[in-house]
Amino acid sequence: MTIGENELIATREYDVPRELVFRAWATPDLLAQWWGPQGFTNTFYECDLRPGGTWKFTMHGPNGVDYPNHNVFVEIVPHERIVLDHLSGHKFRVTATFDDLEGRTKVTFRQTFKVKEAFEQAKPICIEANEQQLDRLGKVLAELAY
Repeated sequence: MTIGENELIATREYDVPRELVFRAWATPDLLAQWWGPQGFTNTFYECDLRPGGTWKFTMHGPNGVDYPNHNVFVEIVPHERIVLDHLSGHKFRVTATFDDLEGRTKVTFRQTFKVKEAFEQAKPICIEANEQQLDRLGKVLAELAY
């Protein structure tokens, strides 16, 4: 995990082609399986994966608390990049890039907050949560690959 100016950056390498990684990000049924920290589940209401498309869902915490989420997709470059703006609660932009490493894939997950105070509040939670989320993605990718 790298911490920048109002930004958290997590990277992970997976032993699968980037087309498969993109599919796990771009297929709502797969995305719902791994999005969020360990122990969370998701209910998706809308996931319109195109620039300007809306992604609305509720994350259900293991403690029984529901977290409504509203996002808008900003940029979709198949197999290369997904950019979205998180508009509920703390405002931030997620930029996920998928780099081809000769059949393996490096995912870079950038979470850039619009307001420094929001970043400082969320940082202690998001550092671990983002790592757990990438762990969960790895498990889904392993299932898809075999």
